[in-house]
Amino acid sequence: MIVVTGAAGFIGSCMLSKLNSEGFKDVVLVDDFSSEEKNRNFKGKTYSEKVNRDNFFTWIDENHKFIQFVFHMGARSATTGFPKEVYDKLNLDYSKTLWNKCVQYGLPLVYASSAATYGLGELGYNDEHALVEKLHPLNLYGESKNDFDKWALNQEKQPYFWAGLKFFNVYGPNEYHKGRMASVILHAFNQIKTTGKMKLFKSHHLKFPDGGQTRDFVYVKDLVEVMYFLMHHRKDSGLYNVGTGLGRTFLDLTLNTFKAMGINQNIEFIDTPVDIRDKYQYFTEANMQKLRSIGYKKAFYTLEAGVHDYVTNYLLPNTYY
Repeated sequence: MIVVTGAAGFIGSCMLSKLNSEGFKDVVLVDDFSSEEKNRNFKGKTYSEKVNRDNFFTWIDENHKFIQFVFHMGARSATTGFPKEVYDKLNLDYSKTLWNKCVQYGLPLVYASSAATYGLGELGYNDEHALVEKLHPLNLYGESKNDFDKWALNQEKQPYFWAGLKFFNVYGPNEYHKGRMASVILHAFNQIKTTGKMKLFKSHHLKFPDGGQTRDFVYVKDLVEVMYFLMHHRKDSGLYNVGTGLGRTFLDLTLNTFKAMGINQNIEFIDTPVDIRDKYQYFTEANMQKLRSIGYKKAFYTLEAGVHDYVTNYLLPNTYY
């Protein structure tokens, strides 16, 4: 039995699809299943049980002998709009309780951290444990993820195997429900489909041209491959970056979206809102040496290949992974 929290969400539902494709059918889904829009993410997939997140810890107490692995993808992922108490409850305290259950019952754990922990990248994007205490996230979401990373690293009692994955800018199928928090590719697709053009922020940084703001865009299919690898690896516990290791510009992303849609490019640059300019990241790029050093050898999707697959196989036909 494999447990996936956040199973109705973006990454969790994609992990369920990956597990099904590898022959795993006894998968337990944990989430708040009240959103029909999110529930579409796992329709047609195979699983053995759904457990409401509020009942999950009691369920573990009763079923821990049957659990082989835990993927903890559930979190409040919005970067704004909620008080600190919400992030503390859902991202920090909930994760602490799950960690302790995994220690108590000898369960291996992979959980979602975030590249949001790196803030403006003043210290770079290296997943060294010594840097975690020095990081300055830009929002409450990033703070909650970094607070849990710090807490985990300081625990004397740890699951026999655990990995916290610092996901960079993830895009891909099953993110229809995310609204403002969806990837730029989904926003680009919707804008282009509706208006025939895409609006990008102007640069307010001398070192970056308009559209030259850079992110490490990573396809969700690569994330689930990494998690599947770790499910079998089960050693070398710690924090790991998960990105492509190559930053690409928003202009690259947008031009590839136009190309995949078969529409002539039409880009308009608009001012970055004043209230976010001082917290706007101009560059992210994952250092992927650590994950590679433990034996992960698969190549990551290029931006061109990922955007093409996402647009042509999911967004245009409006399908799920």
